[in-house]
Amino acid sequence: MANKHKGGRTERELIHMFFENGYQPARVAGSGSTPLPSPDLVVGGYGKIFAIECKSGKTTRYIKKEQIEELLLFSSRFGAEPLIGVRFDREGWFFLKPCQLEITKSGFYSLSLEDAKEKGVSFEKLINKP
Repeated sequence: MANKHKGGRTERELIHMFFENGYQPARVAGSGSTPLPSPDLVVGGYGKIFAIECKSGKTTRYIKKEQIEELLLFSSRFGAEPLIGVRFDREGWFFLKPCQLEITKSGFYSLSLEDAKEKGVSFEKLINKP
């Protein structure tokens, strides 16, 4: 339950960050608990639409293959850019496209802090803020 609570808290943090920068974010009710594909957040503004699956923690994050497939399906139908938003403790947010994630031998997608820093973009770069 603590992870679910922390996940909700980080999603709300990201919602406020987008809103304060002129975007219109929406948290998707039932994300992860409905049989229909749905991301954690949908964000629109300035001619852009993002579908974001949010992750947070201290170390490497693992994402189920099904979550990535659902994000891609939703994004394709909705006309959104699919992104993984990851917030590592004391490091801030990084955003990556699903194709930038590593696939483990067990079929999970993995995302380390090093990969996020190397391949991802910061919140400021994502919204084109200098």
